Amino acid sequence: MSAVLAPAGVPQGGDEDRVNILVVDDLSEKHVVFGSVLEELNQNLVHARSGKEALRLILKMEFAVILLDVNMPDIDGLETAKLIRQYRKTAKTPILFITAYADELQTIQGYALGAVDYISTPVVPEILRSKVRVFVDLYRMNRQLQVQMVQREALARSEAARSAAEDAIRRANYLSEASQLLSRSLNTGDTIRTLLQIALPSLADLAAVALMDDHGDLRCTGLQDSASGSLPVSGHGLARRRKLHPQLAQVIRLATASRQIELVPPLALWEDPGSLTPLPENIEQTAVCPLFAGDRPLGALLLFGQHQHFHHARMSLIDEVVSRASIAMENARLYTLVQEADARKNEFLAMLAHELRNPLAPISNAVRILHGTELSDPTVVWARDVIGRQVDHMSRMVDDLLDVSRFARGKVSVKTELLALVTLCERAVEASEPLIRARQQQLSVKLPGEAVVIEGDMVRLSQILANLLNNASKFTPVHGKISLAAAFSGQELRISVRDNGQGIDPAFLPHVFDLFAQGDQALDRPHGGLGIGLTLVKHLVELHGGTVSAFSEGQGRGTEISLSLPARLATAADLPLAAARPPAVAARPTGQVRVLVVDDLLASADTMKVLLESEGYVARVATDGESALAAAREFLPSVVILDIGLPGMNGFEVAQQLRKLPATCDALLIALTGYGEAESRQRSQRAGFDHHVVKPADIDFLLSVISQAVQKKSGLAS
Repeated sequence: MSAVLAPAGVPQGGDEDRVNILVVDDLSEKHVVFGSVLEELNQNLVHARSGKEALRLILKMEFAVILLDVNMPDIDGLETAKLIRQYRKTAKTPILFITAYADELQTIQGYALGAVDYISTPVVPEILRSKVRVFVDLYRMNRQLQVQMVQREALARSEAARSAAEDAIRRANYLSEASQLLSRSLNTGDTIRTLLQIALPSLADLAAVALMDDHGDLRCTGLQDSASGSLPVSGHGLARRRKLHPQLAQVIRLATASRQIELVPPLALWEDPGSLTPLPENIEQTAVCPLFAGDRPLGALLLFGQHQHFHHARMSLIDEVVSRASIAMENARLYTLVQEADARKNEFLAMLAHELRNPLAPISNAVRILHGTELSDPTVVWARDVIGRQVDHMSRMVDDLLDVSRFARGKVSVKTELLALVTLCERAVEASEPLIRARQQQLSVKLPGEAVVIEGDMVRLSQILANLLNNASKFTPVHGKISLAAAFSGQELRISVRDNGQGIDPAFLPHVFDLFAQGDQALDRPHGGLGIGLTLVKHLVELHGGTVSAFSEGQGRGTEISLSLPARLATAADLPLAAARPPAVAARPTGQVRVLVVDDLLASADTMKVLLESEGYVARVATDGESALAAAREFLPSVVILDIGLPGMNGFEVAQQLRKLPATCDALLIALTGYGEAESRQRSQRAGFDHHVVKPADIDFLLSVISQAVQKKSGLAS
C-alpha cells in the first residue's frame, strides 16, 4: 500500500523533483500520523504494512530515507533492516527506527544494522520533519552530484571523442598531404627532399635518409634539421662522400631484416671520425625506419628526437609515412628504369635504322644504276622493279619506326608553310602511285572547285595522305577501287580515303589508331607491316591541329579514314600556290666535277661512285677518315659525300678537318648516313655539313642538290 500526500495550497514540484520516503508500520493510524506530519515536505510517501511488503518495494523503487517500526509481527524492524542492508541498492539508505520503547541492547543492535537514529512515539512533528528533511536534502544533493558526475563523464568522453576525431582528421590530412607531395615527382632526389620536409617537424627534430649504393654500402643522401632547415652538407655532397658509421649501418641492416622500426640511442652518423656529428645535444633517441621497394631493401629513414617524440600514436604515424615513402621511392626508381630503358630503346632504334639503311643504300643505288641501263630481258626488268619497290618499302618502315620513337620523346615538330591542297594531293598520289599501279587498282581523286590552302608541313602532310593511300591499296584486292576526296566547309577541310577492301572488324575499330595494333594477327596474314602507320597519321594530324577518324561497315565492306584540318580559301596572293610544283631535275654537269665518296661500306661507296659516273661526274672512293683527308688533298673534290659512322675518325671530325683544308674549305659537304635523328642533324650542321641526307638517299634529290651547288658556284666564278 502506498500513497502520495500533496496538501492544498502548497506548490507542487514536478514528479522528477520529488524523492521517495518509505514508511513501514503495521498500524494504519501511524501511517495517517506520518502522512500528516511529512506532508509539508511535498515528497512521495510510500507506505508498507509489513517487512515483507517493504522488501518488495525496495526492489522496485529507490528511497531517500526509510521510517521503520521496530515492533512488527511476522518480521520485526531489526530483521527487516538486516535484510534491507543485504541489497546493494539500499545498503547505504538511511533508516530511522520508530519505537515506543527501546532498551540499550535493542538500540545497539539497531545502530549495528545501520540505523541513523531512533525516534520515540508519540513523535514530535517538528523533530520528525527536520530529521527527514535532512536526509531528503542529502539524497537530493547526492543525486545531483551523481548527475553532475555522469554529465562530467559524458563531457569527458565527448571531449575525448572530439579530440580523437580531431587527431584522426589531422592524421588523415597529414597523410593525404604527404602522399600528394611524395607523388608530385618521379625523381629520386626530389622524393628524398620531400620526405625530409614531411618528417620535420611533425615526426622528429632531425631527419636523414640513408640509401644503399650499387655496392651495397649505406650512404646518407639527405639530412635536414627542423630548427634551421639547412643541410650541413649539400645533398649531392652527401651522396658522394658521406658513408654511414658501421654501427649505425648495422642497426639499419637489422631493421631491414626484421622489417620493423627500431628505436636506439643516438649514434654517430658518419664513418669519418674527424667529422663533427650533426646531432643536437637534446637528441635522446633515434628511430630507424626501413625503406623497401617490394621485398628489396632500399635503406632507411632516420628520425632523431626526444623520448616523448616516439610514443605509440607517433610510431603508428611514422609507419604510415614510411610506407608511403617506400612506394614513392619505388615509383621513382621504376620511372628511372623506364626512362633508362626508353633511352636504350631509342639508341637501339637509331642504331637499328643505321644498320638497316647501310645495306639499303647500295641496293637502292644499284636499282638506280639499272634504271639508267637499257635492259632487254623482261625478267631482269621485273626483278629490278621488285627490288626497287621492296627497298622503298623497307625505307618507309625504318622511317616509321624512328618517327614513333621521336613521338614518344616529344621531339617531332612541324615546319608550317602555306600549302595548296592540289599540290599536297598530287605529291601524295605520286608517292603511292607505284603501289596502286602494281596492284592494278583504280584511284579516283575528287577535290573542291575552290582553291584551298593549308598552314602545314608539306613533308608531313604528304606523308599522312601517302600512308592512307598505301594502307588502302594494301588492304584492297587487285582491281579494287580507292578514292581520295576532299571537301571544304567554313574553316575546315575534310579529306577522306575510302576503299572497297577487306574492311575492319567492329570490335577492332576503336583500336585502329593504337600503336602496333593490327586486326589480322594470324601467322598466315597476307599483309605485312608493323601496325604503326595509322598511329603516325593520328599524331601528325593532331600536330596540325586536326582530328582523324575511321569508319567501316564491317569485314569485306571497305574502310574510310577521314581527317579534318584547319584551312581557308586562297586569296589572290595565294593563287600561285595552286599550281603544282614540278620536281627539281638535276642538270648534267658541263665540266669535270669531282666528287669524293667516303663510306666504310664498300658496296655503298662503289655503287654511289658508279651512279655518279653515269651522271657525268668524276668520282673517287675513300673508306675511312684518314684516307678521305689524303684523297681530298690530292683529288681536290668540289663535292664530298661523307658517311658519319666511319671507323677511327668519325664523319663529324672529318668534316671539320675538310673545312680547314684550303682544297675543300668551300666544297659542298653532304652527310649521307643511316643516322636520321634530330641530334645527328644538329651535329652535322655544327660540323660544317651543307646537307644531311639519310640512307637510302633519294637519288633525284641528291643529284639535284649537287647540280644546283655546282651551277651556283660556276655562276659566281664566271
